[in-house]
Amino acid sequence: MTIDTTLTIIVPVYNEAENLERVYKALQCFIDQSQVETTVLFINDGSKDNSQSFIMRFCEKNSTYNYISFDKNHGLSTAIKAGFDHIESSLIGYIDADLQTSPMDFNLLLKHIETYDLVTGVRSSRKDSFIKNRSSKIANGIRRAFTKDGMDDTGCPLKIIKTEYAKRIPMFKGLHRFLPAMILLQGGKVKQIPVQHFERIAGKANFNVWNRLIGPLTDCFAYLWMKKKYINYKIDKKG
Repeated sequence: MTIDTTLTIIVPVYNEAENLERVYKALQCFIDQSQVETTVLFINDGSKDNSQSFIMRFCEKNSTYNYISFDKNHGLSTAIKAGFDHIESSLIGYIDADLQTSPMDFNLLLKHIETYDLVTGVRSSRKDSFIKNRSSKIANGIRRAFTKDGMDDTGCPLKIIKTEYAKRIPMFKGLHRFLPAMILLQGGKVKQIPVQHFERIAGKANFNVWNRLIGPLTDCFAYLWMKKKYINYKIDKKG
C-alpha cells in the first residue's frame, strides 16, 4: 500500500440495534490489525429502534467512529451516496450491519485495490434461504445481461472502492447493485474475490420478492438510460 492510503468503512444501519454491539466488536478487531489507517462512518437510515443510541455511544468513546443520521428512511442507495459525499479518505469500504459478511475479509480485498478500482466480495457458500439465494442468482443473471459487467454477486455487502471513482458515480435509487458497472463506465477496473458468508443471527432482513427481482429489473432500464447519457472524459492537455 502507498503511504497515504486511508480507508473509511461505510456501515448503513436500519433497525439493527440487536446487531450493533457485535458490529462494533467485529469492526474494531479489523481496525486493530488493518493494513491501512481505517475509520468507520455509520449511516443511520431513519431507524425506528434505538440504533442511534448505540451509534452515538460508539462514536463518543472512540474517535475512529463517526455517524450521519437521516431524518427518515431513504434506502440503501441513498445511505451509500451520503457516505460517498462525506468521505475524504483515499479508499471507501462498505459492509452491511447484519454482519453476514466479516470485516476481517476487507484484508482480502485490500490485497488487490492497488491494481483495481473496485474490489467486491463474492459470497461463497451462502447461508441464506433457498428462495433468497435463488432470486439473487436470477437477479444477478438479469443484471449481467444488461450491464456486461461480468460480476457474479453485486449484492455482496463487502466492497472497497477508490474514492476518486466513487465520487464520480451519479447515484440513483437502486444503483447500489450497479457499482461495478459504474466503475467500468469510467474506464476503471473491477475484481471479485470469494469471501465468507454467515447466517443472520439477529435483526430482521429487509427482503421480499419485489426488492430482490422486480425492483432490480426496473433498475436495469434506468441503468441503460444513464449509460447512454453518461459523460466520461480524460484531459489530454491544458494550458
